[in-house]
Amino acid sequence: MANGVLKFLTSAVFSVTAMVSAAQAGESIVLASTTSTEQSGLFNFILPIFEKSSGIAVKVVALGTGQALDVGKRGDADVLLVHDRAAEDKFVAEGYGVERKDVMYNDFVLVGPAADAAGVKGAKDTADAFGRIAKKGSNWVSRGDRSGTHAAELRFWGSAGVDVKGQGWYKEAGAGMGPTLNMAAGMGAYTLADRGTWASFKNRQDLTIVYAGDPKLYNPYGVMLVNPARHPHVKKAAGEKFIAWITSPDGRRAISAYKIGNEQLFYPLSR
Repeated sequence: MANGVLKFLTSAVFSVTAMVSAAQAGESIVLASTTSTEQSGLFNFILPIFEKSSGIAVKVVALGTGQALDVGKRGDADVLLVHDRAAEDKFVAEGYGVERKDVMYNDFVLVGPAADAAGVKGAKDTADAFGRIAKKGSNWVSRGDRSGTHAAELRFWGSAGVDVKGQGWYKEAGAGMGPTLNMAAGMGAYTLADRGTWASFKNRQDLTIVYAGDPKLYNPYGVMLVNPARHPHVKKAAGEKFIAWITSPDGRRAISAYKIGNEQLFYPLSR
């Protein structure tokens, strides 16, 4: 009798363990993020590390930050990882997200034709660089997609005192960073890019970095859980595990380890 009970309990323990493992193996979250994190190759590098350690699969929806935030507002994602601090803070303040946390940063770079007809290489700061492009009327390609990069670009035009509406030299791609760079390369135009996507971009043609290094080009990324109080179907526990990992020492090491050549593309931020 005792042996029978022992066998039953042992079998039950193995069955529960197997069910837990199967459930974890089949668990997944939807991460709405920027095209820069995806097109730079960062996610292809770090997500398998998280998935292996947690058993949680991450399905990435790569969009401009504005569109990613819209996805979060609709409850069509569990976690957001984006880069427009003002919009992120607003998202949390309006109750769509839970506690934005710092993840990492890189910087924006101004790229353009090597000949640099607008003389951007001699600019004293970012506002001066943008002002020189407008004064010369040199072709510019904007993402025009409500992304974090697009929002930053519009701030820089504003700081330069330039109204781009109706300007013949100002073109909108309405697309992600990669297609925008392709368009700029084909036109021999200037554009603003995040350093990560630029480093991984192959079709540079005559484009080169013409201006970088101004502290105003600093580009921080934050992570947020979509608010389960607003959208009860959000996978709160799994989403929190991802957020805890990407802001942990293990996550920071994974971010730091991703390089193209010898160039580190993203730098983790401490909590």
